[in-house]
Amino acid sequence: MLQHLRQQARRELLAESRKHTITAKLRQIPYLGPIRSALAVALIQTPHRFRTKRQLWAYSGLALETRISAEYSYATGQLRRSKKLISIRGLNKDHNHDLKGLFKGVATMASVRPGPFQDFYQALLGKGMKPTMARLTLARKIAAITLTLWKKGASFDAEKLKPQAA
Repeated sequence: MLQHLRQQARRELLAESRKHTITAKLRQIPYLGPIRSALAVALIQTPHRFRTKRQLWAYSGLALETRISAEYSYATGQLRRSKKLISIRGLNKDHNHDLKGLFKGVATMASVRPGPFQDFYQALLGKGMKPTMARLTLARKIAAITLTLWKKGASFDAEKLKPQAA
């Protein structure tokens, strides 16, 4: 019974996603596929919510928390910033869990299967980055590409995939 409902929901999701022209562009991104591109369109709704890719990263839970206690202190009657190093607290907690799962799922698939994203991932590992951070960087790169393709309406080009930090 549940299998039948699942197939029906999948058909309806794909039928609804065909109404949006951007899903065809997003399906060009390797390992995004029809279901994930439909989910991305449903969860993001419009790319103009995000002025920069960093705002999308924060919304999808891929941004790093960098807070310290006592960042500011009073010295000689003036408020001054502390000279302590900012410590990284991990990924931000307030985010869209479904969107984070979507981008992390794509990054995990892309890191183990051959393609342009696996080359990007291997280049990060070659630079000495930990595998978890390399997958996070890959997920950020995929999120940034998704936002750019959606905003500009361009097609995916693997040649533009640079081995820089996302």
